[in-house]
Amino acid sequence: MTPQDDKEFLATLFDVAVAAADPKVALASALPEVPRGKTVVVGAGKGAAQMAAAFEDLWPTPVEGVVVTRYGYTAPTKSIRVLEASHPVPDVAGAQATDALIDAVSGLGADDLVVALICGGGSALLPAPPPGMSLADEAALNECLLASGAPISVMNAIRKQMSTIKGGRLAAMAHPARVVSLVVSDVPGDDPAQVASGPTVPDGVSRSKALGYISAYGISLPERVREYLNSDDGHPPHPDDDVFQGNEVRVIASANLSLEAAAQAAKSEGITPVILSDAIEGEARDVGQVHAAIASEVRLRNRPFVPPVVILSGGETTVTIREQGGRGGRNTEFLLAFAGGIEGQDITALAADTDGIDGSEDNAGAFADGSTWSRIRKAGHDPAALLGEHDAWCAFDSTGDLFTPGPTGTNVNDFRAILIR
Repeated sequence: MTPQDDKEFLATLFDVAVAAADPKVALASALPEVPRGKTVVVGAGKGAAQMAAAFEDLWPTPVEGVVVTRYGYTAPTKSIRVLEASHPVPDVAGAQATDALIDAVSGLGADDLVVALICGGGSALLPAPPPGMSLADEAALNECLLASGAPISVMNAIRKQMSTIKGGRLAAMAHPARVVSLVVSDVPGDDPAQVASGPTVPDGVSRSKALGYISAYGISLPERVREYLNSDDGHPPHPDDDVFQGNEVRVIASANLSLEAAAQAAKSEGITPVILSDAIEGEARDVGQVHAAIASEVRLRNRPFVPPVVILSGGETTVTIREQGGRGGRNTEFLLAFAGGIEGQDITALAADTDGIDGSEDNAGAFADGSTWSRIRKAGHDPAALLGEHDAWCAFDSTGDLFTPGPTGTNVNDFRAILIR
């Protein structure tokens, strides 16, 4: 088999994983009963437009509503409005979209149904600063959290403390209408309250616990944000609040289901699949080095798995920004560190975000093999220096190994596949 054949095999596994999270397939078996009143759809996330279009095709009665997605991620719908906003740092369009979602659920009755289509990316797409705080304050908070290296659950716990829509607040506004949340999970462990910071799914994280996270992870916040979080204002509702009684939450797609589908596809090609975990977190470069150590052990000593094997994993790593100026994302940073650990070995890997975008560039991730670091050097770059500068995009661009499938219409977090023949 050639290196190109190995890349094509890994890209096929990615396609299978994404297809397993296709919103139309996932929604078909999760629809609630049609209400006596009207059906209103709200939603947020990178795949929200595709979920809305699929819902319209499946729902048997008239529907209205509005969803918000990232710029460039829209899809044609019939009656549900699709708005676009900035990700990962919120903007004015996101604030306007938040107002539109709140308007959509206001004034509903007990016979009405709100269907919330929630997927990854919604946290940034639904900015809603509390009274006395501005959009700039929320954007500053988001930037600090993204640079902190904290796990997504920690970031979301803090975001919920400074919002008028996250942490179940949108569902509370819809009361007395019943709310059914259909969630495509992009978070480790598939806790629906963490996806998009849970606009319709409350959790029990208190203000004091959120402040504890800030201290534990050494997160440096702007003074205005810190003052607000240390005040007694704007606590999120508790899951036991009466306004949530009768609501339902259904996780309809997840990294686990996608990895299982990829594993079956590998098996059909005669390659033994091994799923390490669908919930791996940690610093991207550290996780990359650990994966490289495992892959090397397999390649050199036939343990803990015997080749031919493809090692699969998912979850959401983080990148703590130590130096500004680089381009890339968590998957390319993972992969650049991984490539350094397998240099000279006959191993091929793909790491990519299932929504089609890794970081702020247009690639989902990249391919790497045992020759990656030497090819980066031949292109005139120092791979270790680029890793230190968080410029993995430049590294893989120089070798022609960026993986750019475009927006996929879904999001079940990171997909990593390591092939050892």
